[in-house]
Amino acid sequence: MTLPRLLVLTDRTQCRGSLIATVATAVDAGARAVVLREKDLAARYRDALAAELRELLDPVGGLLVRAGAGSGDAVHLAARDPFPSPRPGLVGRSCHDAAEVARAHGEGCDWVFVSPVFLTASKPGYGPALGLAGLAALVPQDPPVYALGGIGPDRVAGCLAAGARGVAVLGTVMRDPASVHDLLAALGD
Repeated sequence: MTLPRLLVLTDRTQCRGSLIATVATAVDAGARAVVLREKDLAARYRDALAAELRELLDPVGGLLVRAGAGSGDAVHLAARDPFPSPRPGLVGRSCHDAAEVARAHGEGCDWVFVSPVFLTASKPGYGPALGLAGLAALVPQDPPVYALGGIGPDRVAGCLAAGARGVAVLGTVMRDPASVHDLLAALGD
């Protein structure tokens, strides 16, 4: 499966309404891949959220990715999470430096999130920001890189010019899910 160029990450604490309503609006606006984070929730609550998100994504051929080393068809790992065995169908990893990107490449990850490209209110204290030059330095041939951190429609072109395959967006979409329209337009999708 080819990943879309926009991946939406969840954070229910930033939503103006419910997480499900926020994601529904994002999907209606064109989002086709959602990374379910919410790692602070007990497994049964995350499983229930995953089921509701699948109901939104399945009719549009969308992809649900579960954050963390748990099970699922597609998972996204933190930089220090162990690689799952058996291997899920799709695996991504968060990376912050060249060594982490090299590790993800060696593991055969299908994508990496490189962050923080810009400072972000979603994860204060992460940084310093890599900037576009730092992003460009971490874009290998494989796996494809998605820029994460402080990404809005006005920053997409710079991320693509730096070599990113696409963008992973949390705060912008959680606060305004209709912004997916502008993000997709900036991606040329």
